[in-house]
Amino acid sequence: MKLYGLKSCDTCRKALKSFEAAGKPVTFVDLRADGFSEDDLDRWLGAVGWEVLLNRRSTTWRDLPEGDKADPDEAKARALILQHPTLIKRPIFDDGTQIVVSFGKAQQVTLLG
Repeated sequence: MKLYGLKSCDTCRKALKSFEAAGKPVTFVDLRADGFSEDDLDRWLGAVGWEVLLNRRSTTWRDLPEGDKADPDEAKARALILQHPTLIKRPIFDDGTQIVVSFGKAQQVTLLG
């Protein structure tokens, strides 16, 4: 299982600790420092959709020019995410067959049992 997130993200750190406590192996990939491929992004977009993946509550989103935020669609979201990886809602869990975004109660049950 790969966990994509940011080192500075509290939710990502919580998820890492939860996996460690459950004895489940996970590899952390920092979206900013380690990056991600366009293939990864396309797979995530295909699995969960741009509406789920694009974090419109982030500081990065709020700091974008109004024109960049106007009328988002998948192509626009993809381009913005490639330019600003911190626009990705996190954490993203990817085991090669399943993509899970976020780490709320429902995701914790799905991932940790």
